[in-house]
Amino acid sequence: MAAACSSSGSSSRIGWFQASSSSSNIGILQHHPWRGSHASSLFSFPKLGARIGSSGGGSGSSGSSSSRVRVLVCCAAGGDGKTIVIGLAADSGCGKSTFMRRLTSVFGGAASPPKGGNPDSNTLISDTTTVICLDDYHSLDRTGRKEKGVTALDPKANNFDLMYEQVKALKEGKAVQKPIYNHVSGLLDPPELIQSPKILVIEGLHPMFDSRVRELLDFSIYLDISDAVKFAWKIQRDMAERGHSLESIKASIAARKPDFDAYIDTQKQYADVVIQVLPTQLIPDDNEGKVLRVRMIMKEGVDNFEPVYLFDEGSTISWIPCGRKLTCSYPGIKFFYGPDIYYDNEVSVLEMDGQFDKLDELIYVESHLSNISTRFYGEITQQMLKHADFPGSNNGTGLFQTIVGLKIRDVFERITSKQGSPVGAAAATSKV
Repeated sequence: MAAACSSSGSSSRIGWFQASSSSSNIGILQHHPWRGSHASSLFSFPKLGARIGSSGGGSGSSGSSSSRVRVLVCCAAGGDGKTIVIGLAADSGCGKSTFMRRLTSVFGGAASPPKGGNPDSNTLISDTTTVICLDDYHSLDRTGRKEKGVTALDPKANNFDLMYEQVKALKEGKAVQKPIYNHVSGLLDPPELIQSPKILVIEGLHPMFDSRVRELLDFSIYLDISDAVKFAWKIQRDMAERGHSLESIKASIAARKPDFDAYIDTQKQYADVVIQVLPTQLIPDDNEGKVLRVRMIMKEGVDNFEPVYLFDEGSTISWIPCGRKLTCSYPGIKFFYGPDIYYDNEVSVLEMDGQFDKLDELIYVESHLSNISTRFYGEITQQMLKHADFPGSNNGTGLFQTIVGLKIRDVFERITSKQGSPVGAAAATSKV
């Protein structure tokens, strides 16, 4: 049977479902389980490619009703009510896509867009994990943002009410009709059906900005790329690959920085893990961004998470592993581990400066790390070798992203174990 979503502020009885709409014009279908477990939802939207929402409001604003898509939280649930939600925040071009590829690899199975759906979908689905790009919750298309003089980083260009309602629904085991922001056309496309997965990853600019969404997260990560490294990466990409001038690159960075500082950078204080990418200290006055110093800042006291440590937990250690068991060409490799305070929180910090010459020798470093949540000796090294062609595989970005992926798997298994849902694979173990 089909149910249409009412656009009025009142609620009305439609078949087996109670249909209502909130002040933010978000249609929700509340399922009565004793009347049946499956139903489809009928709604209308403009033709594919039409410009939608350029006059719509941002977080919670009404905008023009004719320009908004009524998106439903569906009753046909694909999950079992035990969805774990992970948040990954970072600016654009900071490695979120590579991180997602490493994460889905840890859980097994290749991630791909929904079958038979929009070819421009931003969603990635594997056997265990669904990754949602939060750009899909833009309330303004590219033209609309230009007309209003706002960037995609500005909360006014995003629908946090809908983001919260749909992440909450997925966490509760319900399916949703999620909107699509088309990065090719810059338009807001018709929505796609997303079933509740075992693990939901929401990645993008704002996963920890709205306190309601933040409270839904079981674990959170922030990728913190320093201005110097971000500038070096952008020059390398935009000048070498896209033919942009140095002046245009500087102007682009300067235009985004106020909104980045106000709305994106502030989220790192809430993250359970921050991966910070900085210029190397091994090469004086290095400005090329090819050799990196990467820090993994791990908050203490997080549920279902134990920070990784080097040699002795809680000690302060500086370690240069180069020698007979690890090949190091100039400028070498240096590790650091120790306790610290970050935004008034106690944290443990693991740092790597430099890069690996031979990835298979990473096993030597792995053998000195503890609380890494591996299932067998050498799993980190195996994962790194498996994706040796990924960006950052020879430095701390790839190493720490892989470790965080293993820790997320451990978080998932701990939570599902507490819920009484046995995990098919063997329980994760930590080196002690």
